[in-house]
Amino acid sequence: MRIHSPLFLLAALGVLGLTGPVAAQVDTSQWKCEKCPYKKGTTGHVDAGVGYTTDDSTTFGNYTGLPDQGLHLVLGGQVSHRGEGGYFADLSAADLGLDIRTIDGEAGREGQYSMWLGYAQIPRYFAEGAQTPFLGNGSNLLTLPAGYPGAVTGPATAPGAMPLAATLQPVEIGYDASRFEVGGKWVGQEHWTYRASLRRDVRDGTRPGAGSFFSTAAQLASPVDHTTDQFEVAASYDTARWQATLAYQLSAFKNGNEALNWANPFNPVVPGATQGQLALAPDNQFHQITGSASYQITPTLRASTDIAWGQGRQDESFLPATANAVLLPSVPALPAASLDGEVNTFNFNAKLTATPVEGLRLNALYARDMRDNETAVLAYPQVATDIFLDTALRSNTPYDLTQDRISLNADYRGLEGWKLNGGYDWDSRQRNYSEVVTTRENTVWGRATVQALEPMSLTLDLAYGDRSHSTYGTSVWVSSPQNPLMRKVNLAARERTSAGLRADWVIGDAVTLGLGANWANDDYDETVIGLNEAESRGVVGDISVMVSDETRFHAFAQGEQIESRQTGSQSYGAPDWTGNVKDRMRVVGFGIKHAAVPDKFEVGADLSFSRSTSDTSVQTVMAEPPFARAETSLDTVKLYASYRLNESLWLNGSYWFEQYESSDWRLDTVQPGNVYNLLAFGNLAPQYRVNVFRVSVRYQF
Repeated sequence: MRIHSPLFLLAALGVLGLTGPVAAQVDTSQWKCEKCPYKKGTTGHVDAGVGYTTDDSTTFGNYTGLPDQGLHLVLGGQVSHRGEGGYFADLSAADLGLDIRTIDGEAGREGQYSMWLGYAQIPRYFAEGAQTPFLGNGSNLLTLPAGYPGAVTGPATAPGAMPLAATLQPVEIGYDASRFEVGGKWVGQEHWTYRASLRRDVRDGTRPGAGSFFSTAAQLASPVDHTTDQFEVAASYDTARWQATLAYQLSAFKNGNEALNWANPFNPVVPGATQGQLALAPDNQFHQITGSASYQITPTLRASTDIAWGQGRQDESFLPATANAVLLPSVPALPAASLDGEVNTFNFNAKLTATPVEGLRLNALYARDMRDNETAVLAYPQVATDIFLDTALRSNTPYDLTQDRISLNADYRGLEGWKLNGGYDWDSRQRNYSEVVTTRENTVWGRATVQALEPMSLTLDLAYGDRSHSTYGTSVWVSSPQNPLMRKVNLAARERTSAGLRADWVIGDAVTLGLGANWANDDYDETVIGLNEAESRGVVGDISVMVSDETRFHAFAQGEQIESRQTGSQSYGAPDWTGNVKDRMRVVGFGIKHAAVPDKFEVGADLSFSRSTSDTSVQTVMAEPPFARAETSLDTVKLYASYRLNESLWLNGSYWFEQYESSDWRLDTVQPGNVYNLLAFGNLAPQYRVNVFRVSVRYQF
């Protein structure tokens, strides 16, 4: 149906006025726009209440902000204001009583300018239940209590064993991450818009680390004191046919600690090996200029492009080659005081989109991404874990990469009941300091969707890719080259095949049902040592039912299995062992929402249950048994209800139950005193069982 524009309507009214001189003049002072979306005034809601968590678990606290047992505050809300002349303001806040709080605000004048700000906080926890004898955790200096060093970690009765029973203490491994953001936008004259933004990300705490003295090692709480500042300023030009943007971006990273120093908990193997030092992430900057443009050449032909030039720099002073004061006099001087590292980047793509006939859409893309490492190649002394000096010097390897991509694809909707998609992708990569100089991959893919029956549609996906490479060599820039038969997974020749099928039914007016299956295979048929094959299979099903106007139900189930096989060599020759990994994942879930009293009382539930297993085995001539199975299970139940007390007040309640169980032989069998030459954290595979109760009031205005 055609809608006449207001200008045409006013012109028509003017003509009527001329043809009817005796008609009265129309009074428009009381006219109202009944369909205008711009509503003036202030609206919003505020949520306030209390919650209770029944158990402690930092694993559950990851990304939920609920690591501790006890009461917590439920507080949040949203406010919007629309004033005269297009002025507006929006403010939203969520989870203010938790460690995952967010606040966002924006204000300005529609079509002219706006300013925004935001704050977000989120915790990250690692290694629940970790223990360590080290003192000063969280700082850049880890010391040991009396009784250290020792000959071995355990057992306690062993001669020279560390006094772990008396010195182990809990240590929290994790950090708090927060983000501050402020920005603004101004719409200028002649189709121009200007934008500027500043963001600061701060991370403070610890993360898992490790230090070694050749044949002994210890897990360490590595300090995290990171600040990343990002700044962007941009100008955009926008007309009916032209759109273009030019921007400058800066990212500056600063680390409050340049190194982690720790005392050796083991008896030193050589004189002076009592203190270790590990370099932490250095301060660095990255600058980038970006541009983008698109142009509507004809109504059926559009061109667009993106381009970016960037440069990363790092010039932090080197640490000493060793922290061993006895060994240091024999170590040659470093060739420079700092890396003076410089990496230049270039990214470009050009895209052409055409619709030559109705129902047919053609796309062509060319892209180039370059990484040019200009860091000088210098020869450095090699000190192995502060114990001994290698007589050979080792040079750094500034890695370069050039990637070219071509993508051609088409969408066709011309046949009744059919939707066809297909394409060809070409990917070429050139590297230096790599066993392979060039890899090339060709991929063809297609998708067909057909309305097989009026209530049912079928979708078939097929894809095939083949990656080849130039001559595979051996690395000569390292003192211990790899087995010449080994092929790295990202460089090896590979055939990749995938297929998928999905059916969707609409049963009556109330039920939709979907079933699907997929398969993928990576075949490294030219690899003698390395990954030989990886295969995945999956099935999925989902259903949605509108039981009544008041009740809706949905359910889903998914399963996937991934298997891989690789070969290796202990003798630096032909394969003499094989490894197999089989991973299985299953998840089912369902939910229901019911309006017991429409617009008055609503209840709902969401439940999900997932299981996964991982089996790893290694076969040699010794016929070893497989590793213990790793397992995880996650059960989640969420119940909620909302009751409307009056026009502006709602009472909300919720219950959240979550149970997580896991077993992992890599953690469960490695306690601080189990491995004589490893001082481990001793954290077990995570397990928790948590209930969260909440009740709150929402006030709407």
